[in-house]
Amino acid sequence: MSTFGEDLIQSLNEALAHAKGENPAIVHTPVTPREVRKQAKLTQAQMAALMGMSVSGYRKWSGERAA
Repeated sequence: MSTFGEDLIQSLNEALAHAKGENPAIVHTPVTPREVRKQAKLTQAQMAALMGMSVSGYRKWSGERAA
């Protein structure tokens, strides 16, 4: 089985255990779309293209203004 398949099975088992109250939830620190884009070293236009949206749509969604 592929690594992806193994990871998927593991994550589903973890979700099921959590739903049963067997494991605590893992809480992730929220990040902004801008932080993700900057860490990936992408422009707004590049990020919009990766997400399949227009630059203006990306800006509205992310709350970013023109760079």
